[in-house]
Parts: sequence; C-alpha cells; structure tokens
Amino acid sequence: MRFQLTAEQRALRDAVRAVIGRRPSAGSSWPVAQVPAALSGAPGPGGSRPRLDRGMWRALGELGFFSLRLSEPDGGAGLGLPEAVLAFEEAGRALVPGPLVATHLAAGEVAGAATGETVVAAADGRLVEWLAEADVVRPGAEGAVPLRSVDPLTPLHRVPAPAPPDPVAVLLTAAEQLGTATRACELAVQHARTREQFGQPIGAFQAVKHLCAQMLVRAEVARAAVYAAAVTADRADIAAARLLADEAAVRGARDCLQVHGGMGFTWECEVHLLLKRAWVRSERGGGGTESEELLAADLVA
Repeated sequence: MRFQLTAEQRALRDAVRAVIGRRPSAGSSWPVAQVPAALSGAPGPGGSRPRLDRGMWRALGELGFFSLRLSEPDGGAGLGLPEAVLAFEEAGRALVPGPLVATHLAAGEVAGAATGETVVAAADGRLVEWLAEADVVRPGAEGAVPLRSVDPLTPLHRVPAPAPPDPVAVLLTAAEQLGTATRACELAVQHARTREQFGQPIGAFQAVKHLCAQMLVRAEVARAAVYAAAVTADRADIAAARLLADEAAVRGARDCLQVHGGMGFTWECEVHLLLKRAWVRSERGGGGTESEELLAADLVA
C-alpha cells in the first residue's frame, strides 16, 4: 500500500509555509530575521527580552493552525492529528518561536486561543516556555522560576514538580523536530553544493557526502515514524516517533553545523539556531527517558 498526502493535506502544508514565509525581512530567513527583535540577554544582536510576533500569532490563528482539531461546530476545521503534524512540521522547519503546542492544545478550552488572540503557556515536564509572554498560564506551572535557555528564541522557566507528558504534545514536538531535521538537511546540501574548497564544491568530498546522506536517512526514517504515529495515535508509536525525531533533529543540526564550519556559528546563519531549538525541544516532557521507559514497558508487556 502506498501512503501519499492528499491534495487537501498538501494545500494545508503549503498554506502554513506561506503564512510563515511572509514574516521575514527581505533577504533573510525567518529565524535569523527575528533574532535582533526577540533576543534577550544572550550573545549576539540586542533586544530587551524575548517577545512574540503577535501579528504572526494572529495570522496562524486566522489560518486555523491552533483550531485544526476542533470540530466545525466549535469553530475549528474538524481535522485530525495527521493534519496537525503537517502544520507543526512546517513550524519546526521555520523555527517559529512561541508556545505553539500549549496554545494548540488549549484551543478548545481557553478563549481566544483558537484564533491566535490569546497566547497560552503550560508546563511540559519541568519546563514552561514563554511564560512571561503568555496571556493565560495553565495549571501546573505554579512556582516556576526563570531558567537560562540555550536557545535565544525560547525563554524558559522550570517548575518544581514535573507535569505528566501529554501524548499529543509529544507527537507535535516530534513533528517540530522533524521539520528542523528537514531544514538542516536542506541547508547542508545547499552549502555543500555552493561552497568551494580546493577548486571544487565541498559536496564532492566523500566525508561531506556521507554527512548529508546520513542526515537525509535519519530525517526520512523519522518522517515515516511521525506520520505513522499520527495515524495510529498509539502511545508506543508516539514514543518511538519522538526518539527518532529527536535524534534526526539534534544529530542533523550538529552535522549541518559541521558542513558549514565556523560560518554555522555566526548570527548571519541559522544553523546554530536549529541545533539550539532541537536541544530545547528534546527536553520537553522529561526528555527521551519517558519515551524510552514507555517503549521498554510495551516490549516487556
């Protein structure tokens, strides 16, 4: 049996990419363009503290990004997890900042969340993202204290008691990681084709070829697992998808950084931002340990 995206699913993916693509300044990709305005207290371009692009948030709300899984009578699109995964994959590919998962999950309960008028923060494991920018904070984030984040576009707080992971939140995080892994592979291949050394593109060298090939394999294996978990919604499938997507995103971004060399660490390049965001996401919901334990218990059972 062949599994292909439907025309409607492809249209949804393209629509999310188009909305995100309208946000960057001329000549710059989205995350790099946003760093000067959103950065807070980290080395690099200035800014008083991280802040969300509320225009982007409302644009995503108008598109139905947060209300995809709400029923039509409730003002949503009446779609399912596969469509939500496609949307979050695009957000991860573009490194869209903000508590996307928390707001999406709150769309049916918090007024304004579905339309993007309200930003919702919630504890995910021991972490809360964008607490200071949130209009509504879900129960479980009490006593949260600021935590220095490695990602300049993801301010963090830590809560004393971990919140149990939500399987849907885990799956949507895996989808974001998949998008980041895909973007890392694209950037590495693009750089390997254009950067020349010793009179030829660096992509002609076997070591670079191997890095790019391994990135592609990890991303595509993770894609199959994430898409399958979106169809089955099985907790073990979601756990496996999360582990594969974390590996594809973190190792893919590290290999992409290797392909770019010292240029990958500069503020003019988004590669290091891919790695930093992948690191932060890999700690959501208690990190990969929760998924490993769930898979182990499933195998023993």
